[in-house]
Amino acid sequence: MEARVGDRICVRSTHQGEPERTGTVLEVRGERGGPPYVVRWDADGHTAVFVPAGTCTVLPEPAAG
Repeated sequence: MEARVGDRICVRSTHQGEPERTGTVLEVRGERGGPPYVVRWDADGHTAVFVPAGTCTVLPEPAAG
């Protein structure tokens, strides 16, 4: 998995009825865009170091136009 600052992270729940978690990548600490990432989570605005698992998707930051 690769991400860049500004990309969006989406973590899909593995349990029925639990919402997705989404956030914005603030910092990439791994080599060549790899994890871990510092993410600001949308639900409550907290930041945390995050290492993605199998239910995680990176949505690239939209290109400036």
